[in-house]
Amino acid sequence: MARSIWSVDAPATSHIGSSVAGEWTRAGAAPNAPEKMTRNAQGIWSITVGPLEPNIYIYTFDVDGMTITDPINPLVKLRARTSASMVEVAGGQPWEPRDVPHGALAIHTHASPVLDGALRQVFVYTPPGYDRSPRARYPVLYLFHGNNDLAAGWTAAGRANLILDNLIAGKKSVPMIVVMPWGHALPFGTRPPAGRPSNNDVFEKYLLEEVMPLVDAKYRTTPGRRNRAIVGLSMGGGQALHIGLGHRDLFASIGVFSAGMTRTDFEARYRTLAPTPLDIGVFFIGIGKEDPALPRARDLAHGLRAHGFSPVYQEIDGGHTYPVWRNLLVEIAPLLFTKPGRS
Repeated sequence: MARSIWSVDAPATSHIGSSVAGEWTRAGAAPNAPEKMTRNAQGIWSITVGPLEPNIYIYTFDVDGMTITDPINPLVKLRARTSASMVEVAGGQPWEPRDVPHGALAIHTHASPVLDGALRQVFVYTPPGYDRSPRARYPVLYLFHGNNDLAAGWTAAGRANLILDNLIAGKKSVPMIVVMPWGHALPFGTRPPAGRPSNNDVFEKYLLEEVMPLVDAKYRTTPGRRNRAIVGLSMGGGQALHIGLGHRDLFASIGVFSAGMTRTDFEARYRTLAPTPLDIGVFFIGIGKEDPALPRARDLAHGLRAHGFSPVYQEIDGGHTYPVWRNLLVEIAPLLFTKPGRS
């Protein structure tokens, strides 16, 4: 597999010092750990990073205590709060553009009654050939981002649309619709007053009462729980787990990336959980080996097995980062909507 050495320069205005923090993994440095840069005689701060595996890496500079994006890099990762830069190391990966049929990406902006009229965006991917096959119906993957991200996160940084294009072209995945809403139902960074519904509770109501009806009304979706999957990363992984297990009549498959639950919490919430004839989909748990959530992901897998489930569990190299989440989407997508069974 190809690798790359990457050199990066910080602005020359720093007087105290500069560092860079990125999603790459290096010996002696965890992902997103600040790494000191050195200053040359011309006042330019620099660092050489690598070798790096082919992937897309998010990074930021710290210049004299202020976090900034790369001022000469137009590839920007927007967030709910702050932003970052991205650098791509090419190498024939499943999220790189290829000369294959491509699906379409639509953005639905709407005022949400559940959210007191707040405007929200829902990103929807339709597979190649959707418009040319007016009678065809498709299963739906509901795909959630993490904390401090946007509805655009899974396409702008995760490249979910390109991943599905390439997998479908290679006949490794069935054509599907992918729905990506904004997971911050409450204003980002706020906490509800005591006794009021949490962000996840409000998001669940928003998803079930507004997003799913919107998608079913505007798109040719295949009805029935076995034709719906719910998957998320980090905060979104917790949302997918909670909503998926709470509404097994609606979702046959659940995917949890970089999230989990301690054994104590699992037993407290899911003491009576057990498989039923409805459970015909896939239960997928994936995480990076350097992710702080690793113990909780292992506990979640253990708890599910103790209750009679057979989750697909994967630990891959990396931390709490998009390089891990892109790879996990590549792993789970071919497993979805492949098992026959009742609706």
